[in-house]
Amino acid sequence: MMRVGFAGLGRMGVHMARNLIADGHEVTVWNRSAEKARAFASDTGCGVTGSLRDLATDRDAVLTMLADDSASEEVHFGSDGLFAGQGTAAFIEMGTMSPDHIRQLSEAAPAGACVIDAPVSGSTPAAKARDLLIIAGCDTATAAPYMPLFDAMGRQTICLGEVGAGAVMKLAVNTLIHGINQTLAEAMTLAGAAGIDPTRAFDVIEASAACAPMLKFRRPLYLGQSDEVTFTVSLARKDMELAAALSATYGVAMPQGDVTLQMLKAAEAGGLGAQDMAAVLRYMRDLKS
Repeated sequence: MMRVGFAGLGRMGVHMARNLIADGHEVTVWNRSAEKARAFASDTGCGVTGSLRDLATDRDAVLTMLADDSASEEVHFGSDGLFAGQGTAAFIEMGTMSPDHIRQLSEAAPAGACVIDAPVSGSTPAAKARDLLIIAGCDTATAAPYMPLFDAMGRQTICLGEVGAGAVMKLAVNTLIHGINQTLAEAMTLAGAAGIDPTRAFDVIEASAACAPMLKFRRPLYLGQSDEVTFTVSLARKDMELAAALSATYGVAMPQGDVTLQMLKAAEAGGLGAQDMAAVLRYMRDLKS
């Protein structure tokens, strides 16, 4: 059993925290919306605090599942931020952040504490089912004390050796995911324009060599059979902006990524930012050549 602080009870974080509690860890939660944290604590029996300093005092680890760099900066720095706490061994960053931000956290961490970027790949159902892939920016020896936490939330942890590598690889993976989302929207739009029923078109794609696992579990979203929001257009745009900045840093050409980013920006400007990224399909259907 480990003493854990958990910050960020969003779509993914709420399931991850619940699984830590189910495995017997002593979890205390914090959320920007204090009422949500109190309700979660009442439902699960875990601890709750309104102070980030308290969340990061005398913990084996503090885990954060936050939306972006700015949210993370706000949570870690400041007189009542996580880094103002005392006696926490590790700060484990599980959201999708820029590598530069992860390095900034690592350099600013309290003496004796380490920062591990351990972003996750997987959907909200995967988070609920402990089926996440955890991509850790550290070596196996550094990760070893925290494997009981990773095992409570995911099916596999891959260590990439150094701080920031997890963040880089998560952006690489999400570049592929958002590219698949875009090309699926184009393929479905083409089939629909030729008069093929969307359900039958998706049946063919799902049975073909082109089918990725994400298409299977996202099928109801693409076919308009569910209005669940698992990953918003705005968050996808944020990911692709981070990937574009990283590609510029390394001098890497990403023409497909550039197109994906522009389409996400256009969909967001069209009012779809808060909707699931499957809404890109609807956007493409309305777009004329």
